[in-house]
Amino acid sequence: MRRLNRRYLTLSPFGQARLPEPRPDRTYMLYVHVPFCQRLCPYCSFNRFPFSPERGTPYFESLRREMRMVAELGYDFDSMYVGGGTPTIMLDELCETIDLALELFHVREVSSETNPNHLIPPYVRKLAPRVHRFSVGVQSFDDGLLKQMDRYDKYGSGEEILARLKDVAGAFHSLNVDMIFNFPSQTSEMLERDVGLLKESGCNQTTFYPLMASPAVNRQLARTVGRVDYTREADFYGLLSRGLAGAFESASAWTFSRVSGGMIDEYIVDYEEYVGIGSGAFSYLDGAIYVNTFSLRDYAALIARDRMSATTWREFGPKEKMRYRFLMQLFGLRLDKRGFERDFGVTIERGLPTEMLFMRANGAFATDTPEELTLTQRGRYLMLALMREFFVGVNNVRDQARAGLSADERELLFGEGCARAEAAPAVAAAETEAAEDLPPAVR
Repeated sequence: MRRLNRRYLTLSPFGQARLPEPRPDRTYMLYVHVPFCQRLCPYCSFNRFPFSPERGTPYFESLRREMRMVAELGYDFDSMYVGGGTPTIMLDELCETIDLALELFHVREVSSETNPNHLIPPYVRKLAPRVHRFSVGVQSFDDGLLKQMDRYDKYGSGEEILARLKDVAGAFHSLNVDMIFNFPSQTSEMLERDVGLLKESGCNQTTFYPLMASPAVNRQLARTVGRVDYTREADFYGLLSRGLAGAFESASAWTFSRVSGGMIDEYIVDYEEYVGIGSGAFSYLDGAIYVNTFSLRDYAALIARDRMSATTWREFGPKEKMRYRFLMQLFGLRLDKRGFERDFGVTIERGLPTEMLFMRANGAFATDTPEELTLTQRGRYLMLALMREFFVGVNNVRDQARAGLSADERELLFGEGCARAEAAPAVAAAETEAAEDLPPAVR
């Protein structure tokens, strides 16, 4: 995977003003990126900047202009995913953006990420009618780990976060809790406790990500939480899988759900092709990947000139497309062999002989018929490890994109702004007002 990532994920300039038009035989998903956080976590490789209203308000305006450009191209979507950053950092702007998508497209399902400090009644009241699936970045309930991640002061103790989760359980069709395992200082006892508290939280879906980072973020991780040790990752994965069994079912290699058919965090499993809008978003269309500018300044300038924000791209060949299908479908726990042969003109055994030999030799397949492949527990871990490496490669692309930022934007990311965002009085006031609706224990 590392060797293939170096070969595949090398991008070239994209000089067109628009993405390609949609194909009538394809189904697409809309991804919307909100690259702002009040403070920046040391392990995160996504495009994100310290928040201020002066940056946020014009950004959302540009985001909605780009959404209209997508509609003008003829795209339609039945699903929308808002990621970040912290998408809920400007609640009214987010609601206006979702409402525009509902007006322009036939969206039936909206997913949005958030952080624990926004699990409060005013946010829930506005978002519950609009958002089908709410995904909360918790990462751990262990106070020591939260302090290492610089999240304790931002979002409260594990006990406070758990109380907030219980308070909003049932407000959304699906409440997903994002967790991370294999932190350097994490023990098996700490992970077991996280799993136990997770089951008490009232959520109906959880995603346990293995700790993963690009080389640039790895250096920062080493300074804050320690060096990552992958030799115990499989044992930790087995521990959490056994702990969740009975209460949750596997929905992907790292997502576990009480709700059948719910959207998982890796929307690219359910939607092979998607359009990404916003600074730092990716699109995958007809076998090509498009990467939007990571610069907030350049993003605003492109949109003001009535151009979409994709600035680099890479078109993949037949073998690369087959490998992408193989990875995504098996990560989602089932590969459709008939569909593979129909779309690529060869059986999976002829198209990907090395990959099939590797998986079979390692006992990865629970079902291996002419119709489908499904995974054993060992196979699910193998796909988790492969997907982790895939995303490390994607994070390398993000590092390449950040390398082109201007000096002042790089200072926002890697200078003092990395530790603490600028003051945001409007957001602080909203959260103070919202806290008055909470019971004293949660406040």
